[in-house]
Amino acid sequence: MTATDHYDRLLAEHYTWMLGGDIETAAAAQAELLRGLGLVPRPEEEAAAVDLGCGPGPQTLALAHLGFTSVAAVDTSAVLLDELMEHAGRSGTAQAVRPVHGDIRGVLPRLAAPGSVDAVVCMGDTLLHLPGRADVQELVADVAKALRPGGSFVATYRDLTRELHGLDRFIPVRSTADRILTCFLDYSDEDTVLVHDLLYTRRDGAWHLQTGSYPKLRLSPPWLTAQCQAAGLDVRRDEAGPRGMRVLHVIKS
Repeated sequence: MTATDHYDRLLAEHYTWMLGGDIETAAAAQAELLRGLGLVPRPEEEAAAVDLGCGPGPQTLALAHLGFTSVAAVDTSAVLLDELMEHAGRSGTAQAVRPVHGDIRGVLPRLAAPGSVDAVVCMGDTLLHLPGRADVQELVADVAKALRPGGSFVATYRDLTRELHGLDRFIPVRSTADRILTCFLDYSDEDTVLVHDLLYTRRDGAWHLQTGSYPKLRLSPPWLTAQCQAAGLDVRRDEAGPRGMRVLHVIKS
């Protein structure tokens, strides 16, 4: 099963809950991260951004709140895009947001002319959902072409290159009175880890289990920064970030 299928079948309706249940709080945290990286347009600028793998919208809303006047929000899940636009309507940012239903692969040349985008973000493991390393290389090359000189690319992802063993492979995601999500990892090979999700939901006084699996790429930080540098992007930050995520920030020179 692909990541797209897995989200459509299992995770999309629970994604906001997985983030803590409050998109505005999640968006504020993303805005703080992006502001700290310098992704704040000048007030008089018409600034364009693209959010690759936007989900229900925390980083899209963050970009709009930071002053980007046009944010293309790309996701394969129509359910999550609909949710994003509901949040954007409530937060007063709907005018700046353009939902794009589709794969993040190959989308940038269709969305933007070369050198026209001020910022591209790809957050929350979206890079790891791509089928292979060649897809990551192609995406980075597309980002480099789309960005204007001085434009930023920000990605967050988990470094899954260190193999976990035994019970360390079991990771609690979130639990509340009516929902529990746990995942465990199988290391398929040097490039891939298979993620198994176990979701319990309580209805009518009984617990119900749904399960699903999908592959994630194992991308090492040195490999990913090398791809960015090969595409002509300058690495400004590459470090451990909040919630176990790696933060990569590169600039178009």
